[in-house]
Amino acid sequence: MTLLQHDVIDFTLQAYQDDGIRQVGKSDLLGHWSLLFFYPADFSFVCPTELEDLADHYDAFKQAGCEIYSVSCDTQWTHKAWHDANESIGKIAFPMLADPTGALARDLDTYNEHTGLAERGDFIIDPEGRVVAYEVISSNVGRDAAEILRRVKASQFVYEHTDQVCPAKWEPGDKTIKPSLDLVGEL
Repeated sequence: MTLLQHDVIDFTLQAYQDDGIRQVGKSDLLGHWSLLFFYPADFSFVCPTELEDLADHYDAFKQAGCEIYSVSCDTQWTHKAWHDANESIGKIAFPMLADPTGALARDLDTYNEHTGLAERGDFIIDPEGRVVAYEVISSNVGRDAAEILRRVKASQFVYEHTDQVCPAKWEPGDKTIKPSLDLVGEL
């Protein structure tokens, strides 16, 4: 079953951000673009490399009108301890959501019942709270923040220009395609 156009459940989770704990819920996703970035665990191996990459690209995501929410099945207290203990994770300015029951991870089909951890998945959420793009990959392969940002921008473009599609490697300013019968077999 695909998760495309899936309406994210109404949720409320604790989050660590800006040296404090706050609640983040579905209402925080509405009205703007969001990235839910699931990763297996704090104090692990591939996860800090991905989160540091996201932190390094955070300003670019914000300029694109997209908020990042990292999510794991750790607690908000574990997020704080990791943020304080690790220089790379200390760069993170976006909310680090705690999903210790796996409710949000289950809703987006990233929860691994055998390990009790979230799988490595990223979900681009439109301003109405629907999944418009996602990727779930093996826990031993890291993701690239620049490529995720490119997919956010492409998703935003087709959201605004419903009569057009973005070809492979599309970047803002590149040509798009307006599907039509006369293009069939010509590309």
